Amino acid sequence: MWNQSPFAKTDLETGANRTLYPMMLESPQLRWSFIRKIYSIVAIQLLLTVAVGAFVVSYHPIVTFLTTTSGGLACYIILIIAPFITLCPLYYYYQRHPINYVLLGIFTVTLAFAIGLTCAFTSGKVILEAAILTAVVVVSLTLFTFWAAKKGYDFNFLGPFLFGAIMALFVFALIQILFPLGRISHMIYGCLAAIIFCGYIVYDTDNLIKRYTYDEYIWAAVALYLDIINLFTALLTIFRAADG
Repeated sequence: MWNQSPFAKTDLETGANRTLYPMMLESPQLRWSFIRKIYSIVAIQLLLTVAVGAFVVSYHPIVTFLTTTSGGLACYIILIIAPFITLCPLYYYYQRHPINYVLLGIFTVTLAFAIGLTCAFTSGKVILEAAILTAVVVVSLTLFTFWAAKKGYDFNFLGPFLFGAIMALFVFALIQILFPLGRISHMIYGCLAAIIFCGYIVYDTDNLIKRYTYDEYIWAAVALYLDIINLFTALLTIFRAADG
């Protein structure tokens, strides 16, 4: 469309020559290639998360060690904070191949262990419900964002609102830890978190389409991966509280 001959050949299978939004100045082929690369990385991260999480859930000695011994408790705390620690060197080496992929792998595996430990104390029915709903929501919001971008909509304005919302959610979580308010508060927290991370999926997908540079593929993958994982854990909180 934009900057293209009306008779240009379009690859319908890959969408290589289709512009993603009006007045697009960069090469559609390069941006589509970048998008495919990001979603390939995120898909591998999710598969790795499922594999590690399933291993933690099915191999009971891991959960027993981490929850019943003092050394296990220390390991559990390390596993919880390790993903955030890994983000620090990843910030400096995100353009250094293959160090960036190694750090991304460490980040994914440690976070997957934390997710697996959460799922270990949750029924299989609840996990399946949360996983299915997460997949449906992510696919739906992704398709909507691509459609909206092509129609000329922009979601960059969501940034400040989502940042404020995530700060409020963090404070809510601290209050819940210090002063537990029961199952209803867990459901409220889960619902608020799910809405916020649905917004983040739209916001980060819009950035993927328009704003991330080609060198920022690691951060784009981390952002989308965290959005999906956080949405899953929020839905898991809702269903677990509802399941009683």
